[in-house]
Amino acid sequence: MRPNRFSIIGITGGIATGKSTVSNIIMEEGFKLIDSDEVAREVVEKDTKGLKRIVRAFGNDVIDIDGTLDREKLGNIIFNDEGKRNIINNILHPLIRESILRKVEKARDSEKVIFVDVPLLFESKEEIVESGLEFDEIWLVYADKKTQMKRLMERDDFDSEQAISRINAQFDIEEKKRLADRIIDNSGSVEHSRRQVLHFLDEYR
Repeated sequence: MRPNRFSIIGITGGIATGKSTVSNIIMEEGFKLIDSDEVAREVVEKDTKGLKRIVRAFGNDVIDIDGTLDREKLGNIIFNDEGKRNIINNILHPLIRESILRKVEKARDSEKVIFVDVPLLFESKEEIVESGLEFDEIWLVYADKKTQMKRLMERDDFDSEQAISRINAQFDIEEKKRLADRIIDNSGSVEHSRRQVLHFLDEYR
């Protein structure tokens, strides 16, 4: 049975667990979903506060000829420099959280439930809560490490060492599994995942 009040559900996962697949199923079923990656692109669009702050921090070299952010140049600057990555994160993360919160508040009048797709939800949960956004539930898109590794090697042409390095750089998926309210096991087929998602969504229709 669907709760009577407005609900906010966080969707998260790990590298190569298939979070985008699950998010797409949720949207296909007619539910509103905020994609934090999409919001991250919006806050640095031309003439935005975010882009102006990046220019102040890194100069006009990171701006393309059309006035938009040159992501490749910025990526090259911050790739091997943790200090500069922290500068970018300190600029963008508050703006992303503010934008998500505005979108959630706007949805209260027209939606009974809203999903927020946050790749690093557990890693940044404290900051998210401090911004005023609290989740009623967190759904984890899960795949075991063996499956993650296989997908990374096939998708990104990584060798086993590269795949393991990417997986180990993230918060452990088994720990995320322990912390999540609901688990969508995406180790198998898309149809298997879809059945799990539809079962959970039935409570919110």
